[in-house]
Amino acid sequence: MLKKFTIGLAAILFGAAQPLSAQAQMERVPDRPASEGEGPYQTLLIQGATMIDGTGAPPEGPVDIVITGNRIAQIVRGGGARVAADRVIDASGMYVMPGFVDVHGHNGDPSKAPQPSYGFKLWLAHGVTSVRGVGFGWGANDPSIEQKRRSAANTITAPRLFAYAVPGDVWPNGAIDSPQKGREWVRWIKARGYDGVKFFNNEPPHILGAILDEAETQQLGTVAHLGQRGVAEVNARKAIELGLDGVTHFYGHFESLLDGSAIPQYPADYNYLDEQSRFAWVARLADQAGEPGSEKWNEYIQFMIDSGVTLSPTFNIYSASRDVMRARNLEWHEKYTLPSLMQFYAPSLTNHGSYYHDWTSEDEAAWREFYRKWFDLTREFKDRGGRITAGSDPGYIYQTWGFAYIGELEMLREAGLTPLEVIQAATINGAREIYDPLGSEPPFGSIKEGKLADLVIVPENPLANLKVLYGTGHTRLNRVTNRPETVGGVRWTIKDGIVFDAPALLESVARMVEAEKLKHNATAAK
Repeated sequence: MLKKFTIGLAAILFGAAQPLSAQAQMERVPDRPASEGEGPYQTLLIQGATMIDGTGAPPEGPVDIVITGNRIAQIVRGGGARVAADRVIDASGMYVMPGFVDVHGHNGDPSKAPQPSYGFKLWLAHGVTSVRGVGFGWGANDPSIEQKRRSAANTITAPRLFAYAVPGDVWPNGAIDSPQKGREWVRWIKARGYDGVKFFNNEPPHILGAILDEAETQQLGTVAHLGQRGVAEVNARKAIELGLDGVTHFYGHFESLLDGSAIPQYPADYNYLDEQSRFAWVARLADQAGEPGSEKWNEYIQFMIDSGVTLSPTFNIYSASRDVMRARNLEWHEKYTLPSLMQFYAPSLTNHGSYYHDWTSEDEAAWREFYRKWFDLTREFKDRGGRITAGSDPGYIYQTWGFAYIGELEMLREAGLTPLEVIQAATINGAREIYDPLGSEPPFGSIKEGKLADLVIVPENPLANLKVLYGTGHTRLNRVTNRPETVGGVRWTIKDGIVFDAPALLESVARMVEAEKLKHNATAAK
């Protein structure tokens, strides 16, 4: 049995990462056709919207937003802007927000989603205008920097991209086996245009500390998935003490709160390389940690606050663990999820994240309990002033690009963030997490004069119902006709002053999926 696990060993060792060879075979992103995205305009006028500016301020409207090129030139409260515009978007009755920031992005790989534009279009269609790749690619042929530059030049249909690399990856000089080599690697990726470092807890503390220190010197961001193989030496507390900027997922938190032991206690038959064992046990970890409100719990949260760390929980990526049947039958899969991706999601001994081999009601109940404590930790951190951001980690565990991001916003709400706090997490908080290492205020993430024109326009009020942000919209009963109707979905996403028709992007993805289904069916018929 163990032989079978080793087929997908690279993915398992790196946690929520892709096999090291995957990106070498990814398709090149095609140039942006003239039919996708219009502008930037000399003058673009968004008229009559209700504005949710991303800072946490209450909605206000109507407002007119004047955009010159790729910048917000003027915000006219009360409407009535008097400008000669090359294009006017009538947003009367609609809501405008800053473009969303996904701080935990990956591309696909050849076995499940070989064309990166599939994910890029789904992100844009859901209002995501900036994505931090942790990472977008792996190995010497990583296309992250090329894609980042092409996106910045708007020659591809893609969000604004920020590229993080894993220590020792993407360079020709081998493993990082000393602090000096760690520092050399950091300087090497900085020179090549990377924006930060993503850790999977594979480094001993003295090397991790050196990389973190050099990353700060080079103004690179740092974030960690503190995987179980290294957590006995480096839990979240230790990593934060060493200088880590951000913690993603839940890894490392409960190991910092253990009650009655110094390291986690595993069952006798536990096997990390068997993902059913690995992820079923995760839900039982919270039982070993101190309770909310305890002295240890309160002290740990205050430690994180004082350290200035950012949490990007990515609740959504593990949500199938508490209801696999629901995740498998999400309403967007039929039209927007590639058949190869659905195959990857299915239970598997080799595909990372497809761990529900014999997933029981007991496993699901345990995960629901685990989420309660994870939600408590996140909410209390937020209530004391900690920064929460929104990341989706798409392409695994039935979490398809774009839709997964809106799912994360809903789960942030479930964890106890207010609707305004959810939008704040999705916009200015994510932008600041990316730009803090540079020591500067981000040029996007809030609607302010002088900021980049990264915006999302929605017909329905997301503060009343986050479901209206899904590309499939929200189904409700029309009480006049007594018939169901579908409302919502993003109408326009504006990135860098370029206006993207969100429904048209979704239709483009639907055509990609249909073409793959025809190919798949033809192959199966042979």
